[in-house]
Amino acid sequence: PAAARAHRWPSAGSRAVRVLWALGPAVRGAWLPAVLLVAVGAVALAHGGGFAHARPWLLALAPVVPVAGVALSYGPHADPMHEITAATPAAGLRLVLTRTAAVLAVSLPLLTLAGALLPSTGAPNAAAWLLPGLALTLASLALAGYVGLRAATAVTGGAWLCAVLGPVLTAPGGLTRELGLRLSSYLGGAPAQGGWAAAAVLSAALLAARRPAFHFLEKS
Repeated sequence: PAAARAHRWPSAGSRAVRVLWALGPAVRGAWLPAVLLVAVGAVALAHGGGFAHARPWLLALAPVVPVAGVALSYGPHADPMHEITAATPAAGLRLVLTRTAAVLAVSLPLLTLAGALLPSTGAPNAAAWLLPGLALTLASLALAGYVGLRAATAVTGGAWLCAVLGPVLTAPGGLTRELGLRLSSYLGGAPAQGGWAAAAVLSAALLAARRPAFHFLEKS
């Protein structure tokens, strides 16, 4: 019995190591500290620095945080042993989805909690970014089946930032006021949220259709 228990311990430890490795940037590397910095920095800026308009800026950045995590989660730039990993049955879409789930499990509750701790200042509620964040993440994965993961996340994340921050930076009025109005049109209300939900469903369908492409994703 003792020998059997001793034999089981290394097996359990090996499984734990494999799980931690599979989760990717959510448990290792600089991505988690960066997410914490965004969340804690926004709260500190609002309550310690007297910046009452921190929530609109957090909502503007939050949807691209999981997209950035996905970009850092798979490929030679994320895993020194990626060439070996890519040749295993666990590679491809299965591993990409595992790491994406870890990214979402960290960023969604953390950034939403941070947003809830910030003054509203007329901005959408703290959870309004969740569907857009999920839709952009799924869109990135669907597009990755055509152009690769890093290019896809650059397109989706860049498109969101240009759509939200581009008009704000060129607006004649105050930046924060214009940002709040922009976010209200993109995130506020049932029509906007319904559109993001439809985009998420469509992206998931495209992702399923491109599943075979992930066997060759980021292999070079």
